[in-house]
Amino acid sequence: MTFNDVIGQHEVKARLQKMIDENRIPHAILLCGPRGAGKLSLAMAFAEMLCQSPLDRHCSYPVIRTPNMTSDHKAISADFADEWREMLEQTTYFSINDWLEAMGATSQQAIITVGESDELIRKLSLRPSQGNYKTSIIWLPERMNSECANKLLKLLEEPPTDTVFLLVSEEPEALLETIRSRTQRIDVKKIKTDDIRDALISQRGLDSENANLIARIANGNWLKAIEMLNAENENAQFLELFISLMRLCYKRDVRELKKWSDNVAGLGREKQLRLLNYTQRMVRENFIFNFRQPELNYMTMEEMNFARNFARFINEANVAEINSLLDTCQRDIAQNANAKIVFFDFTLKMIILLIKK
Repeated sequence: MTFNDVIGQHEVKARLQKMIDENRIPHAILLCGPRGAGKLSLAMAFAEMLCQSPLDRHCSYPVIRTPNMTSDHKAISADFADEWREMLEQTTYFSINDWLEAMGATSQQAIITVGESDELIRKLSLRPSQGNYKTSIIWLPERMNSECANKLLKLLEEPPTDTVFLLVSEEPEALLETIRSRTQRIDVKKIKTDDIRDALISQRGLDSENANLIARIANGNWLKAIEMLNAENENAQFLELFISLMRLCYKRDVRELKKWSDNVAGLGREKQLRLLNYTQRMVRENFIFNFRQPELNYMTMEEMNFARNFARFINEANVAEINSLLDTCQRDIAQNANAKIVFFDFTLKMIILLIKK
């Protein structure tokens, strides 16, 4: 893993490279920024530059308890070392949901336990096997429990010799202030659209037009760009449901709308909420489509193809009410209301709203 493997982030790469060139490497760095910006990729590349041997690069990450673990066992990263290694062999760009799936999690919450901090103390007490440094990469440190966070604080206050801590965080405000104050913070911003476009062309073989469109919709998030390339991704399903809904509402086919509502009610609440978020985005994009300014739209080719004929039905007379209706649905679903009732009521009200001009 090198800086060449990191998409964009030229300013951050230059800053980290300068630390090495000037031999001014802080004992703890906090890389923080949004999902899909490449924080872990930067940390992995930087660690590889500091440590000649993989044995001197340690990774800590949130884990779950599995049914075969004893009651007194505190789950640690080493319990899932094989899964972590397999994930990194595929990509250094992944989300906590991807990691939960790799671990086989169902409803468990992934955390970094106090057992992990004890393991770190043991590992980092050893001298580097080669070179000058050992590195400790802590992915999503905001998921440390309080015992682990306090032990990490002591490590940062009295760091082991020749050790560099690299904390990779999406929610730095959730960390103890005393931990944040003992790190050098580097804000990793969203990836520039041009960098995502270029990576889609060079790494994924996309043509310039599609690469540019996906890069704009990704909005600085490489994970989102990759998700959009998957023909079976969730958004494709949501687009199909959105198109079906709008056509049935236009035809006022109450019988089929009832079937549509029952189908959506079986998706599970988290997915229902994501569908409502997607529908809200489609309403906004179709409304903006009417202004005929392509630079303001963020839709895939499939979404845009539907918008060409449908967008006129989302206008000044109904867009605010539709968004308000979607907000209400999201609130009701989040509060565990009966999904069949919520979605059927939503479809009936959409029939009325779509004819407003």
